[in-house]
Amino acid sequence: MAKLKRTFFCTSCGHEAPKWLGKCPACGEWNTFTEHVVAKDSGSTQRLSSSVPKAQPQLVQDISEHTTRRIDTGIAELNRVLGGGLVPGSLILIGGEPGIGKSTLSLQIALTDNNLRTLYVSGEESSEQIKMRALRLGIGNKECTVYTETLLENIVTEIEELRPDIVVIDSIQTMSTDLVESSAGSVPQIRECATTLLRVAKSLGIAIFIIGHITKDGTIAGPKILEHIVDVVLQFEGDGNHTYRILRGTKNRFGATFEIGVFEMRDTGLKQVDNPSEILLTHYDEPLSGCAIGASVDGIRPYLIEVQALVSGAAYGTPQRSTTGFDQRRLNMLLAVLEKRVGMKMFQKDVFLNFAGGFKIADTGMDLAVVAAIISSYYDRALSSEVCCAGEIGLSGEVRPAPRTEQRIAEAARLGFKRIVVSSFVEKSVKRPKGIEIIFISSIDQLPKALF
Repeated sequence: MAKLKRTFFCTSCGHEAPKWLGKCPACGEWNTFTEHVVAKDSGSTQRLSSSVPKAQPQLVQDISEHTTRRIDTGIAELNRVLGGGLVPGSLILIGGEPGIGKSTLSLQIALTDNNLRTLYVSGEESSEQIKMRALRLGIGNKECTVYTETLLENIVTEIEELRPDIVVIDSIQTMSTDLVESSAGSVPQIRECATTLLRVAKSLGIAIFIIGHITKDGTIAGPKILEHIVDVVLQFEGDGNHTYRILRGTKNRFGATFEIGVFEMRDTGLKQVDNPSEILLTHYDEPLSGCAIGASVDGIRPYLIEVQALVSGAAYGTPQRSTTGFDQRRLNMLLAVLEKRVGMKMFQKDVFLNFAGGFKIADTGMDLAVVAAIISSYYDRALSSEVCCAGEIGLSGEVRPAPRTEQRIAEAARLGFKRIVVSSFVEKSVKRPKGIEIIFISSIDQLPKALF
């Protein structure tokens, strides 16, 4: 019989300990250790299948280039985030909140008409349920095979027999292997299943998508080593009350990690948004105070987004500070700079800030647009719909250049804006497109004059 070993794992980060601990030494969480039984014998290290070819060492100059070719998934936004397409033999982890669109995107990858043989493995839904979703999304790939199974040994055997181009695992928390005695979704099961799938992907040259659940804190559920094992980590972001979703790459061994893909959730699935600026800009019949347009950049993609601010007198002793999609601590810093450098009495005002479309903005180049919206609402004067801003604000009130200022200016000119306010530090180096006036300022006290 196999010699059983009892060990304890932290459910928050996956840290292993020989005995129960009240506080995890790795992540600092309390009461997160659970006991698991792990089989530690010679059989636990054996291969799941002997038919998987053994890898051979090769010289770098002898490796053929066709092994690194990219596979077109048929979804341009996904190709962008992946760095140009799928790399054969890669392991991709997709995480996000329940109902955000993880399974929808994965099934669309399998059903897209891209002439690829795909295997969709579901441990959460039956074949009939998947067929219902497939009819709603549209079946474009006749080579898509659905396999409802949760035992990893059977899944690996099916992969070796079918030899598909793409495999989708929905989800890793429902998979289990006989090599581990604990239940599905536990730290040892997730770690062992992910390691086995990585070996299968590398040895057979198959791209495998893994759907992962997240915790209440928004991190990938399971051990942290899961994110280290995989090649690519994609995170779905968005508000469930809005229709727009952002697919962001937080780890990518084959490309950049600052790319994003924008999707719109519809009844027929996720639709790609080629021009995010169109959905993030609101056209009013008449100008309204408190609205400003900012030129932002996420990755290498520039887009323009509307910032809405409301400044009103504090009805109670302590003024309120509320933000949606923006760091509240940074808002407090910008309000302090306005009070110190411009003389606006913000300590007597309630300030509410919102970004259109429910997007979350972490770009410091949006500081100038946020301050412009606050100034507009403070003086109750509407800004022109043909002016936008791009710049970062420092504690001394100086306006610093935003990253990729040229791309922001070019995007504003393409969308028909007549003026853009940027930092004077780039006055000599920035290109000046036709049809747009560039206003350079060096400090925040020059912004009201530039706006009005």
